[in-house]
Amino acid sequence: MKEFDRLDLKILDILARDGRISNAQLAQQVGLSASPCWQRVRRLEEEGVIAGYRAVLDQAKLGAPEIVMIEVILERHDDEVLESFGQEMQRMPEVLEVLLTTGEYDYLLKVAVDGTRGYEEFLRKKLYRVPAIRHSRSSFVLRSLKNEQAYLPPL
Repeated sequence: MKEFDRLDLKILDILARDGRISNAQLAQQVGLSASPCWQRVRRLEEEGVIAGYRAVLDQAKLGAPEIVMIEVILERHDDEVLESFGQEMQRMPEVLEVLLTTGEYDYLLKVAVDGTRGYEEFLRKKLYRVPAIRHSRSSFVLRSLKNEQAYLPPL
């Protein structure tokens, strides 16, 4: 792991909370002038530490307010099945995340749906039509207590 100094970590912390902050505001908050701050941000981007910027969308206002976590077991684990499963998940806009896991289940899916009817429709018309799935188990998310995208070491 690359070593980061206090200023790098402070920049990353601020950008993780507000990716739209201006360079002038960021520089002021970390105690640098604009040019050195911009150079540090550019270096962090070029090194891939900052992988990108995105908007956080309100799922409820987009018509899919419920999040369901679905654990999936595949029939087989050969390269063809894994590749096919990955491609199927990419084609489903309701699937927000696909995580390969250890333990009893092979994958954990994070899926956005419009209530139980939307969930049933997703299962019947999409997920259950993926040929490699042997078993799944689902849980509706009641509330998110924390939603971070990355871990930062303490400042």
